[in-house]
Amino acid sequence: MSEPLVSVICLCYNHARYVQEAIQSVLNQTYPHIELIVVDDASTDDSVAAIEHALVGRTDARFIRHERNVGYTRSFNKAWKQCSGEFVIDLAADDVLRPDRIARGVAALQQAGPAYGIQFSDGEYIDAAGETQGLHSIRFPHAHVPQGDVYEQVISRYFILSPSVMMRQSVLVALGGYDETLAYEDFDLWIRAARDFKFLYLPQPLVKKRVLSSSMSAAQFAFRSPQQETTYRVLHKAMKLNRTQREQVALAHRVRYEIRTCLRLGLWKLAFRYGQLLRQNKQLKYQS
Repeated sequence: MSEPLVSVICLCYNHARYVQEAIQSVLNQTYPHIELIVVDDASTDDSVAAIEHALVGRTDARFIRHERNVGYTRSFNKAWKQCSGEFVIDLAADDVLRPDRIARGVAALQQAGPAYGIQFSDGEYIDAAGETQGLHSIRFPHAHVPQGDVYEQVISRYFILSPSVMMRQSVLVALGGYDETLAYEDFDLWIRAARDFKFLYLPQPLVKKRVLSSSMSAAQFAFRSPQQETTYRVLHKAMKLNRTQREQVALAHRVRYEIRTCLRLGLWKLAFRYGQLLRQNKQLKYQS
């Protein structure tokens, strides 16, 4: 098979301590055809200097520096519109790719065929110092990892490790990139992509996800977190995308979970809106 170009978009905001390791993990890939685009979203630490040092002499990489902070989704879309790869990886500047990550992902997607738009894998959790904290798969020891048509499962529960995702360019084109009105991107991407594309899972740990108290994923479950609004909006989209009773039931199950989460986080108004969403969902009629 041919070796198509893979675009890696590395997004940085105040990750001076980690961004060089993230960049080096791209440069150390065994796969030869890679386009690296690094974006700094107006960091206030030494991230810019760290990025510039890591890219000295690298004519195969581009650096986009924002003068003002525009957020994760807009930063990604700006870089995505400049990339040329057949496959795309969204790499946070505090995460790390294993050397064979891209080679394995490309081979798997090429073998699976164009119906499969997204490939994801197991991964290793690491702390601030890079020490291992265990595998993602250990958190789901009794659960079969879904693949193929995963739309219903994506609504129901969390099982995809975000940094492990590789996307076909055609998926992003079909979706119009990330929704720039949202605070975080992955759940929305999975919901919309899973409606029309199949997902492919590789059991090997191909990435390292750094667990930090300041990370976006950690902030999502902070008391009165504003990111919970994004989750609500994604599930509202899912209600409109649903086609079957099984998907309707899956959404109801997820909404009930989110209501409990909102009550725990002190988001009373959002919990009430979820209750309204639950009632709207119940009124919809689908073929069995």
